[in-house]
Amino acid sequence: MKIGVSSCLLGENVRYDGGHKHDAYVAATLGAYFSYVPVCPEVECGMTIPREAIRLEGEPESPRLFTVKTRRDVTEQMLVYREAKLAELKKENLCGYILKKNSPSCGLARVKVYRGQGIVKSGRGIFAAGLVMSFPLLPIEEEGGLNDPKIRENFIERVFTYSRWKDFLSANPTPKKLVEFHTCHKLLLMAHNPQIYREMGKFVATSGAPGFHELLNRYESMLMGCLAYFATPRKHADVLMHIMGYFKKELSGPEKAEMLDLIDQYKNETLPLIVPLTLMRHYISKYDQDYLKKQVYLNPHPQELMLRNHV
Repeated sequence: MKIGVSSCLLGENVRYDGGHKHDAYVAATLGAYFSYVPVCPEVECGMTIPREAIRLEGEPESPRLFTVKTRRDVTEQMLVYREAKLAELKKENLCGYILKKNSPSCGLARVKVYRGQGIVKSGRGIFAAGLVMSFPLLPIEEEGGLNDPKIRENFIERVFTYSRWKDFLSANPTPKKLVEFHTCHKLLLMAHNPQIYREMGKFVATSGAPGFHELLNRYESMLMGCLAYFATPRKHADVLMHIMGYFKKELSGPEKAEMLDLIDQYKNETLPLIVPLTLMRHYISKYDQDYLKKQVYLNPHPQELMLRNHV
């Protein structure tokens, strides 16, 4: 799957000082699963390497881009490039994007905006702002945010889900296939936002009506909107309890007690999610629960990334 990324994070010497901001997790760990589309707005819009540093100035909602020493306004130069580049990226079929934090071009949030004698830390890089507007459903995160286990897990989960959705769309979608897609993602969606999941279920039930392609667009919006909510320990615990309900007759008293204890410990954040989930997977396999085996929730991303060892 293709992921957009700030070039400097891959070790490319494109920074204003001729250096880079190589991020091992982005370049190597995630790079084993993603096909990167590197972008450096500053270099690609015509700025040299090395070059004079730039910064955002003015109002945080609509800042201008100035060179620090010579006070040259390069806003229009960046905006012209941005329009062309975003049109080009729409052809790449991206499933996510990782930006460089604090950058006046690529920073997603809390970028310094200079105003008078003060600094407002609520700005967004000019290229990043256009990216968010042009790709409202695309999972986008800064490399700094990926240091937070919960943000990292949520971002990667959304990326892989978006990839599965795009694969679904490319394989001649039908109302029946949409029902199957939705069914397989049931528990995953419940872990993020049960209310939106229920609304999506009602929506899918009308998929046989006219206007199926418009319905697909609406479903995509609801799918990515649902996953944008964080899957909290409480919601994960509710999903695990829901799964446990499929083994009412199979599990012995001690087995049920053990499972409930692990879920409770996870809910109280004394155990990572992988612990109760591993035991649950064992029972799903042991008792051959076909419906549960198809649930994306059990393996929403490669286990080698060990994301659920930390949430």
